[in-house]
Amino acid sequence: MTPPTVAPARPELVTDGVPARRPRWVERVTSGDHKSVGLIYVAAALSFMAVAAVEFALMRIQLIVPESTTINPETFNRVLSTFGLTAVVLTAIPLALGLISFIVPLQIGARGVAFPRLNLLSAWLYLGGAASVYMSYLWRPTEAGLAGLPPLSDNVFSPSNGVDAWILGMALAILGFVCFAINLVVTVGNMRAPGMAWRRLPLFSWAATVSGYVLLVVGPAMLAGLTMLTIDRHFNGIFFDPQQTGAPLLYEHLSWIFFSGAYVVILLFGFGVISEVLPTFARKPIFSHRAAAASFAATAVLGVLAWMQNMYTAPIPLGLDIFAMLMALALLIPIGLLLVNWVATIWGGTLRLRAASLYALAATSAITFGLGGELMYSVIPVGWQLDNTTAAQQDTILVIVGSVVLGGFAALHYWFPKLSGRTLGEGLGRISLAAIVIGLVVYSVPMFLAGLKGQPVDIYKYFGSAGVDGFNLIASIGAFVLVIGVLIGLGNAAHSWHNGIPAGHDPWGGATLEWFALSPPPEHNFDAVPDVRSAEPLLDIREAIRRRTREWRPPEPLAAPPPPEPEPEPVAAPAGETAADQEPDAPSEPAPEVEPPVS
Repeated sequence: MTPPTVAPARPELVTDGVPARRPRWVERVTSGDHKSVGLIYVAAALSFMAVAAVEFALMRIQLIVPESTTINPETFNRVLSTFGLTAVVLTAIPLALGLISFIVPLQIGARGVAFPRLNLLSAWLYLGGAASVYMSYLWRPTEAGLAGLPPLSDNVFSPSNGVDAWILGMALAILGFVCFAINLVVTVGNMRAPGMAWRRLPLFSWAATVSGYVLLVVGPAMLAGLTMLTIDRHFNGIFFDPQQTGAPLLYEHLSWIFFSGAYVVILLFGFGVISEVLPTFARKPIFSHRAAAASFAATAVLGVLAWMQNMYTAPIPLGLDIFAMLMALALLIPIGLLLVNWVATIWGGTLRLRAASLYALAATSAITFGLGGELMYSVIPVGWQLDNTTAAQQDTILVIVGSVVLGGFAALHYWFPKLSGRTLGEGLGRISLAAIVIGLVVYSVPMFLAGLKGQPVDIYKYFGSAGVDGFNLIASIGAFVLVIGVLIGLGNAAHSWHNGIPAGHDPWGGATLEWFALSPPPEHNFDAVPDVRSAEPLLDIREAIRRRTREWRPPEPLAAPPPPEPEPEPVAAPAGETAADQEPDAPSEPAPEVEPPVS
């Protein structure tokens, strides 16, 4: 009997104790990768954009007819207070920071960020602040308005804990923004790719860096004001109590410093997006890269210094009003340079009218008209007459909608292939754009005219005798169309995340390094970071590839050596013949003669 064959022993690799893979959403919310943090910011900001749109529609339902009783005054004030915070602090700034977190490290050629955990902490602080604000609806939310100005926010007028929840949510969100700004500034300052000098920094990264410095200045100012307000409410402080030598005007200064800085951050985000989208779709570099970068920095400085433009009706010295007016009017120079830059970039180019470029053009128009009105109201006599009216408010709304909504959707359509590997729906994007633009115009023009007739902002109701009922009716219709357009755009983004058309790694032919990475990028961003030689590094890479393909030729193949000649084969003699009978093939040489010997 044959014994059984035993297979030879083979080495085995055994692993023990490997943890199970966590769910994808857990990986996402606990990862320090700057792309995951950016997606958290963007997703939360777009969600709160939908919430803000619904709150805006509710307020316009109340104001659609004079002396309406659809919503009671307390509910209206609560919706109004949370709407302002949601639109600016929970939507506008986080949307900008989310795209900055995802795109800027890619644009500067970095494999990550300087402080990944601090970056993740900033997102969690922001989400915690948002939860604090909206959880206050479980008992009694704040009714103290957007800024929570005392005495509206002190214990006499707001004895409930709604203001405390608002203070906590506001403080956590702003603290998160400050943490984000620290990480951003250090990352851009120390982790740029070889050759990425400051003069070659992409314009979106330039705008992001300047915004980071702005947040580092204005964020602590608001945190100080909120801290003093908390001490006044719960620890018998006297910072803002005029009966105890306090100064409510101090809190107004601190809050307007922050909101002016937030306005600048929102504006710079819109500027940066437009400065990236238009050159890409016009197939031309930006007309003057250095002028645009300098304009960003000048806009940040002058915009923050003009915070007292919002306080013309406050009891402050006339000299401070004049200073604020001069700073605001000086913004004509950098903003004018930017407009010339954008027009000169488009001029002579081949502009492709895709959804991203159309949103960028619409954002340019809205921002231009809004800033024009802002500059007009910065003149002291005009500001005195129209301050706190809907006429002055419409310019701010035009700038915010132009930068956040139109500029934000332009950025999503442009960078969505990099975020998800898919393109955002083009048809729904154009429908959303048309609804937003029509709704914005139909809403803003009547509100401007109503403000000229004296309608104040943030009112619960108005009377038919004021002569503004027709303006409010048309404005409410425009607001509904605007809200529908925003919701269509958000639905388009949600649907395209998993169902959009797959895009390549560089669908638009961009000029900056984020298009050099895969879509979506891996955790390490780049397999090989190229050296940067100009402000359009990807154009340089493409040109080098073309030049090499055009000038390089494969070497000619070596000629094969000729085959060797075959050696002659011997021929056998026929039968019966001897070798002597055969004729020689060639005549043989005669034998040498032998001389006879000499005797």
